[in-house]
Amino acid sequence: MTEESTALPPPLAVVRPDWVDNNGHMNMGFYMVVFDIATDQLWPELGLGAPFRARNLGTFAAEAWVNYVREVTEGMPLACTNEVLAYDGKRLLAVHRMHHATEGWLAAENEVLYLCVDLGVRRVTTWPEDVLARFAARATGRPAKRLALKRRD
Repeated sequence: MTEESTALPPPLAVVRPDWVDNNGHMNMGFYMVVFDIATDQLWPELGLGAPFRARNLGTFAAEAWVNYVREVTEGMPLACTNEVLAYDGKRLLAVHRMHHATEGWLAAENEVLYLCVDLGVRRVTTWPEDVLARFAARATGRPAKRLALKRRD
């Protein structure tokens, strides 16, 4: 699903009372919790998650950026869309967008740079060819707003 799409997936979370801070809106840490749940929804489409761990491989987030667009409050249903922006032999750049699940407005977006990691030695390694093929099928090539595959000088 891309930014222009209007159909949202089913809600993946509802803002819980214990997620709300003293300002009456969702605490910033819980945005990351919801985005992490969104990541877990994307991974099976990319051959990641449990099947990837079975190969003794994992994904580690190396860098993340969050843009808080509109506040969410207790009881609001949240849905997330996921987009693969770019990838290379060892990195994957994706964006998750959090929406009000019934009204559709954008609440926040999260760009994340993930690394492929060999869990046996806890070092970055190359993505398997079948996973790269899945990335290629999903990558939009749309530029990220803040992050990049490689560090900018």
